[in-house]
Amino acid sequence: MKKLKQTFLIFFLMISASYGKSFTSQYCQFELPGGWSCALEGTEWVCQSENKDRKKEAIIILAAKVRGPKDSLADYQSYLKKGKTFKLPGGKTQVSEAKYTRAKNINNHQWVDSLHLASEVPGFYTRYLATVKADLGVAVTFSVAKDHYESYRAVFDQVAATLRVFRQKGVDLSKFKLKREDENVLDSGDFIDDVVGKSDIAYQKKKKKSSGSEDAMTYGLLLLLAGGAFIFLKKKGKGSKKPKKKIKK
Repeated sequence: MKKLKQTFLIFFLMISASYGKSFTSQYCQFELPGGWSCALEGTEWVCQSENKDRKKEAIIILAAKVRGPKDSLADYQSYLKKGKTFKLPGGKTQVSEAKYTRAKNINNHQWVDSLHLASEVPGFYTRYLATVKADLGVAVTFSVAKDHYESYRAVFDQVAATLRVFRQKGVDLSKFKLKREDENVLDSGDFIDDVVGKSDIAYQKKKKKSSGSEDAMTYGLLLLLAGGAFIFLKKKGKGSKKPKKKIKK
């Protein structure tokens, strides 16, 4: 029964992929599977199925950065050949399993192609396609739940085959939504240790990011309030002091 469901899913995804639409950012273009759409979240383009049930199965994330000294095909290949290490709550360490890393020519442009298990989400495969173009470093990641990997593999292969990267002449990089030069375009820094698969993957990633910023904001407000209270009490203390009576001689 499980095999029959998987076969049906592969057939459904292949049919959907045949009727996709083109997605174009300021630096990259590819064909989306049918029923998928993309939205800009900060400096990343997040692409998912519009079907609520499919959102927990797979995700495509597109990111670019200002090219720095460590942004080259050789650097990307060296980085992706190794397992990615993450610190988990309770002092535990998670190391991803690098399945393969190799050079790949897509539409007459060289990319680094790598597949990892548990590098972004536990129980998920993530395929990385990374390249450089002029003063840009570009990465496209395809993440899919382990149980659905075989169903999505051919679909993601089709998407990858349509990848084109470009650098618009005369366009200032400040007008792009990019990661900083000192950031790693291949590392989101958001390993999700929650129980995924029950909800939208993008929501889980966003929730993790926002919780960190909310904690920082809360801490800042507490410091501000503590400082204000200290100043208020200090002034009050000065005002409450009674003036000394002069002794008549």
